[in-house]
Amino acid sequence: MGPGRLKLTPQQALSRLVPHILEMESLAHKRIAIGLAGGPGTGKSTLAAELVTMLNATHPGSAALVPMDGFHMRHAKLEAMGQTDYKGAPHTFEGADFVTFLHHLKTATGVVSGPGYSRKIEDVVEDAFAVQPEVRVLVVEGNYLLLSEGPFAGVRPLLDYAVFIDVPRELVRQRLMKRHGEEGLFTPERNAAHIERNDLPNYDLVSASQDRADVVIELAVER
Repeated sequence: MGPGRLKLTPQQALSRLVPHILEMESLAHKRIAIGLAGGPGTGKSTLAAELVTMLNATHPGSAALVPMDGFHMRHAKLEAMGQTDYKGAPHTFEGADFVTFLHHLKTATGVVSGPGYSRKIEDVVEDAFAVQPEVRVLVVEGNYLLLSEGPFAGVRPLLDYAVFIDVPRELVRQRLMKRHGEEGLFTPERNAAHIERNDLPNYDLVSASQDRADVVIELAVER
């Protein structure tokens, strides 16, 4: 039996998730990890950040955002490997390091800092966030949280609750063109080619992992 499916707006999704997570937190005797997975351009990063804000509005300091994107391989490393055209694919992440980091976070009693990713410079930024000792809920966000092969297969067992964010493929294509264009790093032609060669195949790969979620939310959003 697969996960339940809900068609919700972002606000409705938050209204469903927040009380459920608060109940999980109240029953848990340890730090819990909530995973928000989905392909590129599905809006999961925004939803995850808003989820953390709402949880902290109820219980100040109880939730922290943990982005997977900080575990991109360094751009210089990808250049040395000849893989810059495939940046964002599973093999261009330090997947094993991410699993180790998440495992450490779940049991840590002190402050733990983690890396982030800047689209402005297309590279990793060290110490982009810090998880304080009082944090009870880790909101983990990323494309590959539910993959069943490779190093990312180690993520799902560490998630106490997993949400998959589903958005139509064509809408994702439009959003990614807009996102790449706003960064202004490359030409529209290069961006379109990158999306077709890399982003959309990654979207398809991630979509195939949604059955490993506890719930799939079809995000009803305006274009």
